[in-house]
Amino acid sequence: MDVVIGPLDLSAHVDEALQVQAVAFGLGPDEVAVRRQIVLRHMTYPGARALGATAGGALVGFVYGMPNDRTHWWSTVVEPYLRAQGHEDWLDDSFVITELHVHPGHQNRGIGRSLITTITDSATEPRSILSAIDTESPARALYRSLGYRDLARQVLFPSAAKPYAVMGAPLPLRRR
Repeated sequence: MDVVIGPLDLSAHVDEALQVQAVAFGLGPDEVAVRRQIVLRHMTYPGARALGATAGGALVGFVYGMPNDRTHWWSTVVEPYLRAQGHEDWLDDSFVITELHVHPGHQNRGIGRSLITTITDSATEPRSILSAIDTESPARALYRSLGYRDLARQVLFPSAAKPYAVMGAPLPLRRR
């Protein structure tokens, strides 16, 4: 089945997107409800944008991000970790990948790569940052193949069960 990558009105399709995230990330209904409010708030921020991947009319993946703002919650949590590693400057002039998820039934087909490279291709910032669970995973391998490197590890987010790594890459992202 052909997959089409294109702009996504994430506010209008938040429930579909969060179903993909729930399956990909193993989220329960309570966590989905919390994330729904977060996504809707994020989409009101200046420069926030989203892309979706559809197959047969169904959403099978999505990415969204925005220019980083040091006053946003994520930045305030990661800033001390980045500062300790000498990478605090990455919080300036960066496009943050807030979420990137592909339904497990559609993974390992280049959809995640297409989503992240397409959304960052239109960024005006010279670099991109993101956070990912701090374990060796297909997601971290994808990010490394695109040029992301670890800026801080063992980052603890409130209420997160596992530590995260903050990764950064110059834009444009490396192509394979």
